[in-house]
Amino acid sequence: MPATRTTLRRSFAVAAALPLLAVALTACGYGSEAKKDDKVAPAAKGEKIGGLDEVKIGYFANVTHATALVGLEEGLIKKELGGTAVKPAVFNAGPAEIEALNSGAIDIGFIGPSPSINGYVKSKGQSLRIISGSASGGVSLVVNPKKIKSLDDLKGKRIATPQLGNTQDVALLNYLAEKGYKVDATSGKGDVSVARTDNKVTPVAFKSGDIDGAWVPEPTASKLVAEGGKVLLDEKSLWKDGKFVITNVIVSQKFLKEHPDVVEAVLRGTVNTNAWIKANPEEAKKAVNAALERETGKALPAEVIDPAFKNVEILNDPLASTLRLEAEHAVKAGLLEDPNLDGIYDLRLLNKVLKDAGQPAADDAGLGAK
Repeated sequence: MPATRTTLRRSFAVAAALPLLAVALTACGYGSEAKKDDKVAPAAKGEKIGGLDEVKIGYFANVTHATALVGLEEGLIKKELGGTAVKPAVFNAGPAEIEALNSGAIDIGFIGPSPSINGYVKSKGQSLRIISGSASGGVSLVVNPKKIKSLDDLKGKRIATPQLGNTQDVALLNYLAEKGYKVDATSGKGDVSVARTDNKVTPVAFKSGDIDGAWVPEPTASKLVAEGGKVLLDEKSLWKDGKFVITNVIVSQKFLKEHPDVVEAVLRGTVNTNAWIKANPEEAKKAVNAALERETGKALPAEVIDPAFKNVEILNDPLASTLRLEAEHAVKAGLLEDPNLDGIYDLRLLNKVLKDAGQPAADDAGLGAK
């Protein structure tokens, strides 16, 4: 099995070792069990796939996880599983979801690229596989326009990211390094102060002036704009063709080996969900907001959900070449040392589903399991 060529630096290892903090941010256990009603968790009907009673699926209450939100809200994932029930769990942080996957608390998860990379590297290639893409984009640097008028004004300012070592944290640190700013990755101190702040808290911190801006995913970015912030940089502008992976679908290797038929059924559900989202954008946006209201207790106003939903591209392609680049960014930022990502992808079941749907195959950028 693949292993790391070298070890993780202490700072990135800290990010992987945050499950206790991450769990503290969730309502119970590894993740909050999704609130049950007939729409999200319809009664299982039909024959159980492979005799399996249930499949446990984790995701975030973020617009960047629209595939999971819509797929469960509209029953499009459950439809493919027959008598095998879906047990959803909602997470606030990637490390907690990786810990849940490793422990068997979930089987399949929607998650960002940095936790995927970190989970794979820390386990020496034993824990997970990325089996599909889910979303691209949906990340912006939003600032207080009274304090920051251009990208040249970042020095001495305090910019929030969701968590040490998470996908947006890596992106900001890499961007600052490329612009010549010096920042200690672990402490966040330097020419620009990087403040690791939970997405739930970021809008409050922004409004109070505790932070001057934030590099954050949707819908947090649009919430900050609604509070008077200005989008100074859309991360899409930094990537070729404006595409970069923000959400993957992962599975534990044990579950993939034991229940490939269930994994294939879930992927049929995600591919069908993504097609439905593209064909029915207004209905999909409403479904996302309904799911967010269920998970957070409050729907997003139009001035937040409309731009947030528009800023995220839903897709099946995992954009594997961009994951490789994101790993390189973590290395440059001082969070990671030369990881071996060989085998992190297994797109065989996805490509089977895509072929059946008459869609082109997804590419693993040479990082596929043998």
